[in-house]
Amino acid sequence: MSADPLSLVFSALADPTRRDMVARLTVADATVNELAAPYDVTVQAVSKHLKVLEEAGLVSRSREAQRRPVHLEAEIFDLMTAWIERYRRQAEERYRRLDDVLRSMPDDVEPVLPPNPPETGAPT
Repeated sequence: MSADPLSLVFSALADPTRRDMVARLTVADATVNELAAPYDVTVQAVSKHLKVLEEAGLVSRSREAQRRPVHLEAEIFDLMTAWIERYRRQAEERYRRLDDVLRSMPDDVEPVLPPNPPETGAPT
């Protein structure tokens, strides 16, 4: 069973190396060798990371003469943004309702402390 697109994206971005690659690709397209340069891993390991990003729809590869640049597919971020935004709005609405309740409470009420619990333990 294949995962839904949003799960694939979040799963791909769960790895810090892949997040860093995505961040670097926001600046410019890069080859596998260019992406591998700052990491202490093999080019093959970077290729595996890119395969995960590609399967999630975050990057694509093209051919320009001898180069095969990796390109960030920014449209996939719209999917993530829509999902995050929906829950952000719901959370903000809950906080607004809580603010309304807190504003309606009188300011001069002394806090009531709960009674001390009965002591338990061995008799002395």
